[in-house]
Amino acid sequence: MPDKNRKRLGLEGERRAAEYLISKGISIIQMNFRCPIGEIDIIAKDSGIIVFVEVKTRSSDIFGLPQEAVDYHKQKKLVQIANLYLQKKQLLNNPCRFDVISIIMKNNKTKTMKHFINAFSA
Repeated sequence: MPDKNRKRLGLEGERRAAEYLISKGISIIQMNFRCPIGEIDIIAKDSGIIVFVEVKTRSSDIFGLPQEAVDYHKQKKLVQIANLYLQKKQLLNNPCRFDVISIIMKNNKTKTMKHFINAFSA
């Protein structure tokens, strides 16, 4: 898949993930928080807990399930980025968690969406 299509698929997945979270009563604080070491797709708040959400969207599972891309190295990076965010916003004492939303889309339709709450810990 060319990079432009992959980027479009990823952005659409993030949009659908945000809609899903909102439908569950989770408020979106920020989309695509970027810093020098990387990006967190969605930062949200769920009953006072800051939620860092990694969204993985694929057009099929032929190369594995989307959530499998959030491996140990990706988790470590997400924790580092989350810590930078918490420092920047002076929220280091707030409870937080890391969620993963896995989406498979085909022909602009969501085939599957799975929300892994507290998928890994810092």
